[in-house]
Amino acid sequence: MYDRSFFQSKVGHAALACIAAMCAFVALSTQMQINPAHAAVATAGDAGVASIQMVELA
Repeated sequence: MYDRSFFQSKVGHAALACIAAMCAFVALSTQMQINPAHAAVATAGDAGVASIQMVELA
């Protein structure tokens, strides 16, 4: 593992900032509820039909 001298260096500070940012992102993204139906809503001026293409990433 890492000792205290690592976390007192510039790289250690960057690592801690990265870990804090990832934790904040996970905490905030779990509170979001994304509804894909809102992305496909067409306005009155649209002549075409909106469609959503879903892609599965492996």
